[in-house]
Amino acid sequence: MSAKIPSSEITPKHAYLTRRDFMKAAGLAAGGAILAACATPPAPTPAPSNPQSGKTDERGDPANTYEDITNYNNYYEFTTDKEGVARLSQNFPTDPWQVEVTGMVRNPGTFGLEDLIKAHPPQERIYRLRCVEAWSMVIPWQGFPLASLLRAVEPTSAAKYVRFQSIYQPQNMPGQKEPWYPWPYQEGLRLDEAMHDLTLLATGLYGGELPAQSGGGIRLVVPWKYGFKSIKAIVKIELTDQQPQTLWNEIAPHEYGFYANVNPAVDHPRWSQATERRIGEFSRRDTLLFNGYAEEVSHLYADMDLTQNY
Repeated sequence: MSAKIPSSEITPKHAYLTRRDFMKAAGLAAGGAILAACATPPAPTPAPSNPQSGKTDERGDPANTYEDITNYNNYYEFTTDKEGVARLSQNFPTDPWQVEVTGMVRNPGTFGLEDLIKAHPPQERIYRLRCVEAWSMVIPWQGFPLASLLRAVEPTSAAKYVRFQSIYQPQNMPGQKEPWYPWPYQEGLRLDEAMHDLTLLATGLYGGELPAQSGGGIRLVVPWKYGFKSIKAIVKIELTDQQPQTLWNEIAPHEYGFYANVNPAVDHPRWSQATERRIGEFSRRDTLLFNGYAEEVSHLYADMDLTQNY
């Protein structure tokens, strides 16, 4: 049964239309949008030493600052106040960190983060992140393709999907004490999506460690999908032959589909997805199909109706 969310937990329409209004409203409303995915500005989380600058994505768009990325976050496990996540997560333990890989694989196991990094050396990937709330960022991640880990554990021929589960730790994540959400956070991908080279397990940010408010110890990044698909603080990965239940799809299936591919032609029931506001900019820009990664991923959905399989 879908959980019922009070109206106070739904972002009012004006809140996502401009950055200024959005920032004002952030402390008052919880968006009917994401919890483990998006990030934006203010508040003082220190940057890693010698933070890199001048970074751009493959389209030439400049990366958002470290302060942008780490100090305004949708992360309901801590709070629905986006500017409060960095403060509430500053003592959240991300070391040591382990991830269990189980299900339809030949080599299941539990892996420490340090062992994953040693076995799969991180690389930098500068990706756009498009939030379902119609704003976006450019983020320089460090991480490794999820496919690298999946090949190591060897999915069986019966495996069709990958299910992800976040940590459940209400003693350190006060938002998990709220009754409105079916914790822990869960997400899922088709196996071919998970095996795509763009799909990243992020372990760092801007050349440093991955801070707690951005999903540390380890998080998923799927850049052609809305941010809520990029689950944070992963502790379990399961290979299965059944399409996984996901938290937002369980709560509001009419608003948050399983695929959640960025598509400017398919509006959210409560707002348009045709344009977005890039954090740090004042004007809106057109949203690109698959967030600009159509050349790389559109073949995955060649036989699908993107208006029905949203």
